[in-house]
Amino acid sequence: MAKRNQVYKCDICGNVVEVLHGGDANLLCCGEEMKLFEEKTADQGKEKHVPVIEEMEDSIHVKVGSIPHPMEEEHFIEWIEIIDQDKSYRHYLNPGELPETVFKYRKNGVIAREYCSVHGLWTS
Repeated sequence: MAKRNQVYKCDICGNVVEVLHGGDANLLCCGEEMKLFEEKTADQGKEKHVPVIEEMEDSIHVKVGSIPHPMEEEHFIEWIEIIDQDKSYRHYLNPGELPETVFKYRKNGVIAREYCSVHGLWTS
């Protein structure tokens, strides 16, 4: 059963979907079960992926990695999001942009997630 906020990818065509409301069936694409992304929480190797949250007076600044993540055409951060218990906010990025964003939202206890086009889903 798919749970809310889970992210899946089709290994055949590359479709990526996020579950907004979970049901009892498995997710299928191209006739095959989609792969559930595990949310990674610890960096490995030279590229840094774990989102870093900086709480500001009236907003939340999220950077990807303690060292900025590459933002190349074939390897970049596609989106950054923050999730509260009942709200989520997402900012989409493009190659060449900085791997960071500011959300005009202020509440303690949010988590941040990001999706890397090569290395998958990461969370703080």
